[in-house]
Amino acid sequence: MVQLFARIFIKDYEKTDQPAVRQAYGILCGAIGIGFNVLLFAGKFLAGLISNSIAITADAFNNLSDAGSSLITLIGFKMAGQKPDTEHPFGHGRIEYLTGLLVSLLILLMGFELIKSSFTKILHPEKTECTLLVIVILLVSIGVKLYMYLYNRTTGKKIDSTAMLATATDSFSDMLSTAVVLAATLTGKFCGLPVDGWCGLLVGLFILYAGFGAAKDTISPLLGQPPQKEFVQRIESIVLSHPQVLGIHDLIVHDYGPGRVMISLHAEVPAAGDMLHLHDAIDNIERELNRELHCEAVIHMDPIMNDDEQTQELKETITAYLHELDPALNLHDFRIVKGPTHTNIIFDILVPFHFHHSDSEITRIMEDKIRGLDTAYYAVINLDRDYTA
Repeated sequence: MVQLFARIFIKDYEKTDQPAVRQAYGILCGAIGIGFNVLLFAGKFLAGLISNSIAITADAFNNLSDAGSSLITLIGFKMAGQKPDTEHPFGHGRIEYLTGLLVSLLILLMGFELIKSSFTKILHPEKTECTLLVIVILLVSIGVKLYMYLYNRTTGKKIDSTAMLATATDSFSDMLSTAVVLAATLTGKFCGLPVDGWCGLLVGLFILYAGFGAAKDTISPLLGQPPQKEFVQRIESIVLSHPQVLGIHDLIVHDYGPGRVMISLHAEVPAAGDMLHLHDAIDNIERELNRELHCEAVIHMDPIMNDDEQTQELKETITAYLHELDPALNLHDFRIVKGPTHTNIIFDILVPFHFHHSDSEITRIMEDKIRGLDTAYYAVINLDRDYTA
């Protein structure tokens, strides 16, 4: 259904990397979600009245909250698609993350309310009724929620939307919840066991678990998370395909919402090269990154002495010292500054987060090793972090 509507209502529906197409998919899936959830609420509410089941009634209101969540997602995609303005020069893309977080909070609230109602039903159990109509409604609900999970998950991955993936998680938890409710209804009918309240409690725990997972997925990009490895590899492939670039480091990806990414990096170039030609090459790389990856790029040139034998030998020796300490360590921006009484050995060390040595320990160890090569050597070391790991 979603793909059929996409072909009908979304122009260039296959170009999901374009912001307008992403927005159209988000609005379409939000509208379909509202329709499905309102119908499921009406059916389950009727089933809850017929059967006098707190679990079914609670599951019905869970679907009503899902309709509200779909509405929030729809509005979020619409607002996130607004063009940049003077107050928000990087656009409004992070609104999509905020709507995903709001959906997660609604899921958590519904879970808490359901657990509260279930405790009351456990303490004061009531007889429930099971009819063919109730069973059919619950089975249809499970099928619809499975379909909603699949299309939200598929579309969320296609357009790289955390808000839609959170909605998919919610649909999956709803499917499990309704399956538990159906099991409780059948158990009450054929075994006479008062498990309605206990199953309602289990449904509430399912919902809470899904809510916490969805909240985590939407909070991470708001706080700042490393970019996907595939994206980093594509950046490296494009930049290093140019012969003027000998290496890159200090790559940082700034995420202002889906489709609104800025990157900055340092490109190592030959110090003996023609600066005008190198600058022209860097400009071309920035344009290529923008064209291929739809991101703004800022590249800083780092000239390195790649034709000086002493510098290369010393760099290899110090790199080996680093790898003896830990293979995860690496260096860049290596250079030598000679003076009348001593020689400064200047370089940066790339240190993983949560490394087993402190920064001061790494610096002290490397200073001792470099001084051991020659007492006239003074190490000038800067430690930085890998923001893509």
